Amino acid sequence: MSKILRLLVCVTVGWLWVPGAHAVLEIEITQGVEAGVPIAVVPFEWRESTPPPQMISDIIEADLYRSGRFDTIPHRDFLSKPHDHTQVKFKEWRLIKAEALVVGRMQRLGPNQFRVEFRLFDVFKAKQLSGFSYVVAGGQMRKLAHQISDIIYHKLTGEKGAFDTRIAYVTVEGAGRRPRYLLRVADSDGYGAKTILESREPIISPAWSPDGARLAYVSFENRRPMVYVQRLRDGGRDKVAGFPGSNSAPAWSPDGSTLALVLSRDGNAEVYTYNLATRKLRRLTNHHAIDTEPAWSPDGRHIVFTSSRGGRPQIYRMRADGGKVERLTFEGSENLRASYSSDGKRLTLVTRHNTGYHVGVLELDSKGLLVLTNSTLDESPTFSPNGGMILYATRQGGRGVLAAVSSDGRVKQILKFQQGDVREPAWSPYNRKL
Repeated sequence: MSKILRLLVCVTVGWLWVPGAHAVLEIEITQGVEAGVPIAVVPFEWRESTPPPQMISDIIEADLYRSGRFDTIPHRDFLSKPHDHTQVKFKEWRLIKAEALVVGRMQRLGPNQFRVEFRLFDVFKAKQLSGFSYVVAGGQMRKLAHQISDIIYHKLTGEKGAFDTRIAYVTVEGAGRRPRYLLRVADSDGYGAKTILESREPIISPAWSPDGARLAYVSFENRRPMVYVQRLRDGGRDKVAGFPGSNSAPAWSPDGSTLALVLSRDGNAEVYTYNLATRKLRRLTNHHAIDTEPAWSPDGRHIVFTSSRGGRPQIYRMRADGGKVERLTFEGSENLRASYSSDGKRLTLVTRHNTGYHVGVLELDSKGLLVLTNSTLDESPTFSPNGGMILYATRQGGRGVLAAVSSDGRVKQILKFQQGDVREPAWSPYNRKL
C-alpha cells in the first residue's frame, strides 16, 4: 500500500558557533510496507500550561512512521488517552485494531530538568514489552525521544533501530558563478542541522570516523581538491592530503587509524592508505585505468573500489594491504560508489541501467544485484548503521534532495530542505559521542 506523508518539521538550524535561524524540512513517504504494524502513540501527559521543550510522543510517532514499518493510528480514533499501565484498557485498543500501544508522561523537576516515562504494550497479549523512566535536561529531550524510538523499533521488529544517529550532507545555496557550499550535520530526521564548514568552493565526499567524532571530506577551497579531517566538538581540523595533483575520496578504516583515499600524485588516480598517526602513505593499486572511491569492509580486511580497468566503471575488491584484485559486479553497464553494510554481507552502490543511474544492493555471497530505485540520477548511497535503510542524493523538481530507501526496496521517502540543493549524504555510525 503506497502512502504519502507530508510532515512539516520546524528544524532549528543551529550554527556550530553562531546562533542560527529556522528552516523547514518536508519528509514525504512515497512508499511503505504492505502491512505496517498498527501502533498507537498516545500524546504524553504534560500538566503545565506552557509547552515542554519537546513533545516527545510527537517525535516518537514521526520516527516510527517515517521508518515505513509502522502504521500510526490517528489520534481522533482513540477511545481514551491513558498515560500509564493502570489506565490502559486493552479492549479499547483492539477495537481500533492497534497491535502496539505507547503511553507516557513528562514532568518538570527543575528549571531545566525533566522526568520522562514511557511504556510499550503488546495489545493482543495485554502485556508490557518495555518501559523506562529517565531524568534529562531540556536540550537532551529530542535525543531521548530518538532513543525511545530505537527501543520500540527493536522490540517490535527484532532489529536494531537507527533513529538516534546523524547524517552529514552538503548544501549548495545561491545562484550565479559563486554559490555557497555548506557541510552540515543533522539528526537522522534532519532536525538540529549545524554547519561544520562554509566555502565558496565545492565540498564533497564527507565520511564519518568510526567514533562519530570527526568528519573527513574533500575541499576545493585552495582551488584544488585536498582532504581534511575535522573534529565536530571544537571545529579544529587538519589537512591530511595536499599532495600534487588530486586528493579525493577519503574512507575511514574500522579502527579509525587510517584513511583510504585516492591520489594522482604519480600521474594517475590510484588508491592509497594514509596512517593518521605515523603519516605513512602506502599505494595499493597500480593500473593505467582510473581507480577511485575506496571503502573498507567492517572487519578491516578488504577494500572495495571503483575502477575502469575493464573498460567501464565496475566494483572491485582487494585486501586492505593491496594484492590481487577481484571484480565483484557484472550486472548493469556501470557500477560505482560502493560501500558496505555493517554486517559486511552487502554493498550498496550506484548502478547504471537503461533508464539511468539507480541505487542498488549487491549480495556478496550470491553476487545478486537488487535495483532499488527508478529515478534517473541517484548518487552517493550510504547504509544506515543497522543496514535497514539507504540514504542517497537524487533530483526532484529541478533540485537536489536527499532520499531514503529500505535495503529491500519496500520503503521509500524523500527529505526536502527548504533552501538549496542537497547532496553528498553520509550516515553516521552508532558510536555517537557528540
